[in-house]
Amino acid sequence: MHKTGLVYHPDYLKHITGREHPENPQRLRAIISGLEKSGLASKLQKIEAKHSTLEWMEKVHSKSYIQQIQMAGQKGAVLLDSDTMVGPESYSVAVLAVSGVLAACDAVMSGRVRNTFCAVRPPGHHAEKEKAMGFCLFNNVAVAARYLQGVHKLRKILIVDWDVHHGNGTQHIFYDDDTVYYFSIHQFPHYPGTGREEEEGEGKGHGYTLNVPMCAGSGDLEYLEVFDMIFYPEAVRFKPDFILISAGFDGHKDDPLSDLRVTEKGYQRMTEIVMDLAQVCCEGRVVSVLEGGYNLPSLSSSVKTHLQTLLTYEPGKKK
Repeated sequence: MHKTGLVYHPDYLKHITGREHPENPQRLRAIISGLEKSGLASKLQKIEAKHSTLEWMEKVHSKSYIQQIQMAGQKGAVLLDSDTMVGPESYSVAVLAVSGVLAACDAVMSGRVRNTFCAVRPPGHHAEKEKAMGFCLFNNVAVAARYLQGVHKLRKILIVDWDVHHGNGTQHIFYDDDTVYYFSIHQFPHYPGTGREEEEGEGKGHGYTLNVPMCAGSGDLEYLEVFDMIFYPEAVRFKPDFILISAGFDGHKDDPLSDLRVTEKGYQRMTEIVMDLAQVCCEGRVVSVLEGGYNLPSLSSSVKTHLQTLLTYEPGKKK
């Protein structure tokens, strides 16, 4: 059994969105409670979020945008769009989320752990360079990609996004970049309306964005066919130096924000396929970052399955 890290901080609960908002602190409470009750929490290496992040956030977001988020909630709860809320603690919590993901990258690169799951909030993959949306303030995985390139001198980063919603922000940030390959499998048509097959990148980034839109009702069988037949061979050709997962669990059959039928078994097999790829290409180096997932029981059980798979993975399970 190999070391798997866990990033979590109780301050992640301080981003308050309102009792009825789907992206609320109960999500992390459910995840951590499930890990503790199962005994899995004690097997994970705790990774502390303690990085200074502003320099790396500015590689992805403009200074003016970062300042806008910092100031937005100072006087109380504010809606940045129809469903993206900030309050007095939101900026510091969002910065701490980025910090946790960077710490996870360092832990994997140092060999302290082989892989890490980041139980952070707010999520990030909808956040564009200068736009908050879809519950997201800062793009955690995008900042991590630039950090890995800048600090650890890695060239090629693969981002695997299996959230039910297309990660428009991540795509937007790297759309003309041939050093970051963005793969997304998502329900379509669905929020935010992006992620068509023909969206393949532009300029030198053309061919480095791969979108696989899925129709409502798709489940484990359809998802695993895509991972085996489309994603895996394309990713092997890219040969990444590090893999980041935008791990949304809102494609689960019980999630209120999706019409997909993915189960815990599906998330297990997708994780195994990504880990097989990482073993082949980049010494098993993976950091997984929480995105969506809004049914508390299915979120908790899916994350538990995902982490158990990261922890106990052995090469060759993909076949």
